Amino acid sequence: MLNEMVFRSEDLPAEDRFDGWRELVARTHAPLELQSDHRQDFRAVQRVLDLGAVTVWPTTFQPARFLRTPKLVRQSDPEGLHLSLPLSGPLRAARGEEQALFGPESLCLVDTSRPVDIYGGNDSTPHTGIGLEVPKALLPLSRNQLDRVAGLPLSSLTGFGAVLAQLLKQLARGTAAYHPTDGPRLGMVVVDLLSALFANALEADRFLPPESRQRALVLQIKAFVQQHLQDPRLTPRAIAAAHHISPSYLHRLFQHEEETVAAWIRRQRLERARRDLTDPALVTTPIHAIADRWGFPRAGDFTRVFRATYGIPPSDYRQRALSMAEWWPSGGRVMAE
Repeated sequence: MLNEMVFRSEDLPAEDRFDGWRELVARTHAPLELQSDHRQDFRAVQRVLDLGAVTVWPTTFQPARFLRTPKLVRQSDPEGLHLSLPLSGPLRAARGEEQALFGPESLCLVDTSRPVDIYGGNDSTPHTGIGLEVPKALLPLSRNQLDRVAGLPLSSLTGFGAVLAQLLKQLARGTAAYHPTDGPRLGMVVVDLLSALFANALEADRFLPPESRQRALVLQIKAFVQQHLQDPRLTPRAIAAAHHISPSYLHRLFQHEEETVAAWIRRQRLERARRDLTDPALVTTPIHAIADRWGFPRAGDFTRVFRATYGIPPSDYRQRALSMAEWWPSGGRVMAE
């Protein structure tokens, strides 16, 4: 898994919890004035994921106010950008006379070089979200462009914002599939997506290095494919049309990947079918129906590809996976995937 640090306020005495969390926020973001009506017995949980120069921190905390004052900016400025993805509990931000409310459908951008007043949570409702810290020096945009993008709406539902939000949520769910050495590579993926998101919002894609544009576009295409795997009309030509590029350019993009675009689609569909075969809730669903659901209309073709990939026919794989259910000494039963 990735290198990470976990903070739980309950691990500290009640009188030290708020100050402990404030110190953590100052280290992961920037010095702030924090206020809360719950500071006498403050509750917060925060993980800090190390992605090289980039940091991701999923967090839940009781309602609190964050003040980055002009004085604090003058005293200490890490020259970074903070992006918040609210998951539950609103986030209110005031920059000068501008005020905005952010929910799960939006992204809140904060520049450590600018004063800001943020309130997370609502009365007694905690706030849960994912924070992202990125040094501004890693982004191929000017200071003026970064100032402009801070005032623009950034959606987490469409385009590069949706792909970035999906990645952040995946990391927040757990990092067991990664090694510590994957951290810096994931950090650069985040930087590419963030750069593409900002450039798109500014209509300034020409300022992005070609390799950044291409990497971000591949990630967007892969997210699109994952959402449409059950569509029998999902072909390289349809994918290219949906992203306003030519089929030949789509294939060139995947020349730098481990597989061709068609092979990657087939592997994703095969993996979804494999998961369904291990699902006890689908034990009565015929294998050919599962295969057809994931883009394999011919049962014989599915069996051949499945066996070549996993070493045994799908029927044997299902039987073996479902027979791995075992009774634990406590009397509970677990079904292995």
